[in-house]
Amino acid sequence: MDAAAAAGWADYVEQCPQGTLFHHPDWCAAVQEAFGHRPRHLVAQRGEHIVGVLPLLEINSVLAGRMLVSVPYGTYGGILGDDEDVCAALAGAAVCLAQTRRASVVDLRSAVASAPGFEPVDGYVGFVRDLPDTADEVAAFLPKRARAAARHARDRDGVVVRHDAALLPIVWQLYCRSMRRLGSLNYPLGFFESLRRRLGPRAWVSVAWKDERPVCGTVSFIFRGTITPYILGADERIGCEGAANLLYWSVMERAVGAGLRRFDYGRSRAENRGAVGFKKNQGFEPQALGYQRYVEPGRRAPDLKPSNPRYALARRVWSQLPLPVTRALGVWLSRSVPG
Repeated sequence: MDAAAAAGWADYVEQCPQGTLFHHPDWCAAVQEAFGHRPRHLVAQRGEHIVGVLPLLEINSVLAGRMLVSVPYGTYGGILGDDEDVCAALAGAAVCLAQTRRASVVDLRSAVASAPGFEPVDGYVGFVRDLPDTADEVAAFLPKRARAAARHARDRDGVVVRHDAALLPIVWQLYCRSMRRLGSLNYPLGFFESLRRRLGPRAWVSVAWKDERPVCGTVSFIFRGTITPYILGADERIGCEGAANLLYWSVMERAVGAGLRRFDYGRSRAENRGAVGFKKNQGFEPQALGYQRYVEPGRRAPDLKPSNPRYALARRVWSQLPLPVTRALGVWLSRSVPG
């Protein structure tokens, strides 16, 4: 797109009540830059006015063939439209595009299902809460158990939290370590650098330290009054229970101080007991997400979830490989697995 088209798309997303950062051209441009996926975005107009958008990127996966995804590596995505007719038109255009491009699937990561005729994709949940009015109220906002764990890390273990965008490489290294331990793929550092550059002060980097050693860290993104921690990385070699609790407590306090109103823990697979349990212990209840997909007749939707038994052995081996190896392979393979 040219600059004028991108500006119109951005304005629509920023004004649409269901719009998210993941619908925004900044996100899609960062994905294109870091992973090389081709944009196939759709825009609906009445006259000269934009009335709907569907950000789509084409992925040529070595594991699953060609896919159209809205949007890769994002919590949300899918159709934004002024009314049902717009949503139906964009859904139909996406099906035609899949047939033209011979893509096996159109994958829409909508918070609320809006594509008529697309099948539901179950098993993904989100976690969102309104933040308190003042930073002093954040402690009471957290459940007793989470609050106690955070204070334990701060008062007994001496953990401190620092917020500094220059710490991004440290968080990425922690994140790669965690992903190896979980048998999962890490995204390239360049992806996060591109997002930080495009989002500027709307990208926060936070690290918890113990004895001047980084224990855990997160990268959070801000969009229209909502803060979303996108990744968490931790060094399991430093035994420090409660450091992640303290880290998020500090991010919440900073968010309230900046006037933000909502905290979005992002998505988790419902079967992921560890991630779901941690977020519930923070006082967040899971809500089913309205993910949808269209699968070409006669074809099978790819299953790239880590829980797929097909990948069980590979995940066990992955967690035993040297970290420099998994970092490099993760960067390469993540191009074929859109999150």
